[in-house]
Amino acid sequence: MAVFEYKAIAKSTGKATKGVIDADNAAQARRKLREQELYPTEITENTSARTVSAVRGRSVVRGRVSTRDLALMTRQVAVLLHAGMPMVEALNALLEQTSKPRLQAALYDVRDKVNGGSTLADALRDHPKIFSPLYVNMVRAGEVSGTLETVLVRLADILEHQAKLKAQLLSTLAYPIFMALFAVSVIVFLMMVIVPRITLIFEKQEAELPALTKALIGTSEFIGKWWILIILVVLGCYLLWRAWISREEGRKRWDRMKLRFPLYGNLHLKLVCARFARTLGTMLQSGLTMLPALDVVHTILNNRYIQDLLNDVKGGVRRGRDLAQPLKETGLFPPMMIHMIDLGQRSGEIENMLVKVADTYDEDVRLTIDAVVGLMEPIIIIVMGIFVGFLVLAILLPILTMAKNI
Repeated sequence: MAVFEYKAIAKSTGKATKGVIDADNAAQARRKLREQELYPTEITENTSARTVSAVRGRSVVRGRVSTRDLALMTRQVAVLLHAGMPMVEALNALLEQTSKPRLQAALYDVRDKVNGGSTLADALRDHPKIFSPLYVNMVRAGEVSGTLETVLVRLADILEHQAKLKAQLLSTLAYPIFMALFAVSVIVFLMMVIVPRITLIFEKQEAELPALTKALIGTSEFIGKWWILIILVVLGCYLLWRAWISREEGRKRWDRMKLRFPLYGNLHLKLVCARFARTLGTMLQSGLTMLPALDVVHTILNNRYIQDLLNDVKGGVRRGRDLAQPLKETGLFPPMMIHMIDLGQRSGEIENMLVKVADTYDEDVRLTIDAVVGLMEPIIIIVMGIFVGFLVLAILLPILTMAKNI
C-alpha cells in the first residue's frame, strides 16, 4: 500500500485542503477522497513515506516510538482539538509532521478507522505496542465524558513525566555503569595478557613461588584456557533464568524475590507505589470509577506478585470497602501511602491525594538512586584497589625472594 500526498477542494466549504492518504494506487486514492467529500486537484505518490499493513493488530513497520515522541504527539492532538479542528483533520495534520515511521504508520491506520466510524480509543487499541492500556482507557473515558482535550493534556503530562524520570535515572546511572565496565575490562586484560607474560619470568627461574603468586597464576591460566566455557556457562545460566521467569509460577516467584533484594527491593517497591498512585489518580481525574481504574492499573504494574495482591484489593473494593483498608491488608504498601489514601477518601479528594503520593515517591526514588550511586562509586574504586594491590603483591613477593637469594 502506497502513500499519496493530495491537494483537494472540500465540498462543504469550497476551501482548498491538502494532506496524505494511503491507497493501492492513485485511482483508489481519488475514490477515497471523493468518499470524504473532497475533490482532488493534485495527487502525488510519496515514495519516502512508509505506511501500515496491519496483521492481527500489529504493525509490520519497524522502528521505535519513545515515550517523549508519544507525549509530543498527544499534546499536539490536544492543541488541535482545542482549536476546534475535527479529529480526522487533526490526525491528517499530525501525519504531515510525524517523522517516526512506526508512529506514522499507526496514525494512518487510526485515521482511517476513525474516518470509518470507529472511536479513537478502539482505533488506538489495535496498536498495543505503541498505545498502552492506560492510554487507551483514558482516551475512552475522555470520549465518553466529552473531555477528550483535557484527558489528552493529562496524558501528555504523564508521558512527559515518565520520559523525564527515565532520562534522569539513565544520566545518574551512566557514570557508575561505565566505571564498572571499565574496571571489569581492565581486570580481564591484566589476567589474560599481562599476568601470563610476567609469569614466564618466574617459570624460568624455577624458584618456589608464594601461595599468593600461585593463586594468581592459576586463576590467569584458568581464564585463558577456559574463557569460552566461562562465557557459555554464563549464557546458559541466563537462558535458564529467562526460561524460568517465562513460566507463570517462575515469574511470580522472581517478582516476589525482587522485593527482598537489599537496596533494590525497597527502590522497586517505591517505583511500583509511584506508578500505582499516579495512574490511579489520573484515571479517577479523567472520569473513570474506581473498579475500571484498578483494572487498568493492574495491567501496567509489571509485577505478577503485586498484581495478585491487587486482585484481592479489587475484590474488597467490589464488596463496597474503601481502598485504603484492602491495601493495608496486603501488608506490602507503606503505611504513609495508606494514611494519605485514607485521608483523601475521607476528604473526598482521593484523586489529588494519589497524585501527591506519586510525586512524593518519585522524589524519594530520585534521592534513593542518588544515594546508591554515591555509594557505588567508592565501592568500585575500593574493589579495583584491592585487586590491583593483590596483583602487585603477587608479583613483588617472588621478585623480593629472588633478590634475597642473590
